[in-house]
Amino acid sequence: MIEILDPAELPRAKAAGALVADILQTLKSRSAVGTNLLDIDRWAKQMIAEAGALSCYVDYAPSFGRGPFGHYICTSVNDAVLHGLPYDYALADGDLLSLDLAVSKDGVVADSAVSFLVGDAKPQESVALINATERALHAGIAVAGPGARIGDISHAIGSALTEAGYTVNTQFGGHGVGSTMHQDPHVPNTGRPGRGYRLRPGLLLALEPWVMADTAELVTDADGWTLRSATGCRTAHSEHTIAITDDGAEILTLPKQTH
Repeated sequence: MIEILDPAELPRAKAAGALVADILQTLKSRSAVGTNLLDIDRWAKQMIAEAGALSCYVDYAPSFGRGPFGHYICTSVNDAVLHGLPYDYALADGDLLSLDLAVSKDGVVADSAVSFLVGDAKPQESVALINATERALHAGIAVAGPGARIGDISHAIGSALTEAGYTVNTQFGGHGVGSTMHQDPHVPNTGRPGRGYRLRPGLLLALEPWVMADTAELVTDADGWTLRSATGCRTAHSEHTIAITDDGAEILTLPKQTH
């Protein structure tokens, strides 16, 4: 299913995006050496409830997970890259933490992810991973607009990742959002330009490049959810929800300080 929002629905999408951005930035600011992943999950639950919104994760039970997820945010540390199930772990200096959050507010979903380093240590490889996913994300957004095709976005993302020296896994990628979290069209993180669904104003897309330092192979934790690099190498993940407009694309999940 592909949903196209009418102009009257766009303010609700913007409100959902602003909420997700605000929660993620608050959680990032609270994530320090010694912070427990379960506290991050608890804070997310509290902020979602206070906003009168709904978690897209707590009851989420897709075929690829051992559902329901049972938590309010994905917390992926170091070699974990996607669907990180929060557990009793205190963050250490230099940990690479990826937070992924999807929330429904007034019937519209927004989805975003951010990767960052905890504490003072800044391992060069980790900085490079984060920067590559952020560049790829903005490359994809730059080519999104009415009349463009999904393949144009995939090609831009994939080119940025491969130029940075990383291989691309296509098992998980971006997707449409709307009244639910995962919708068509699927947006692979590499592809051929000029192919696929033609973008239209009112379409919401969650674009999410992610990479692993030295592999494209994933393994699944015993928890049935957390996806890690097969080699134990570090990983990073960046994601924004965008709205296709009449003249381009608008990022709905930008943190306030970058508006």
